[in-house]
Amino acid sequence: MSLTVLHSQFAYKAWANAELYAFLTQQEQGPLLQTALRTLNHIYVVDKIFQAHLCGQPHPYTFANTDDTPGVADLSWQVHECDAWFITHVSSLTAAQLAEPVRFIFTDGDKGQMSREEILLHVLLHGSYHRGNVGQLFKSVNIAPPRDLYTKFLHQLEPGRRDH
Repeated sequence: MSLTVLHSQFAYKAWANAELYAFLTQQEQGPLLQTALRTLNHIYVVDKIFQAHLCGQPHPYTFANTDDTPGVADLSWQVHECDAWFITHVSSLTAAQLAEPVRFIFTDGDKGQMSREEILLHVLLHGSYHRGNVGQLFKSVNIAPPRDLYTKFLHQLEPGRRDH
């Protein structure tokens, strides 16, 4: 994947997260919101784990979620900060660095190795998968979540793409 596309994908991830958290601030407290936040906290924790791997630093997580689940405002801020880090990080990489192997230990103690590019792709796909889970939660009770579409992001970012 090119660095340009990776950068665009992380900008899209940040946009999709901002849209989703804005939506969540308008939802009633209860089991549905708590389940959504639990899932979104999992995304955040995994992002932070792989951020640490990319930096060659330890992380404090022993599994892929935390005991306590932050509220919407706190989690939104943490995710915003993490998304900004990934955007900056991807902007600083070269194509050669994308291919570099990163060795790490999974939270279950198993050893792992992925290229930087594979880690970044995993972070993108993992987040997208679980944002989709959260969207389905709300759809199941007839509440329309934001449309988490890369095409929507691109056309909002560059409305001229609609011109032929």
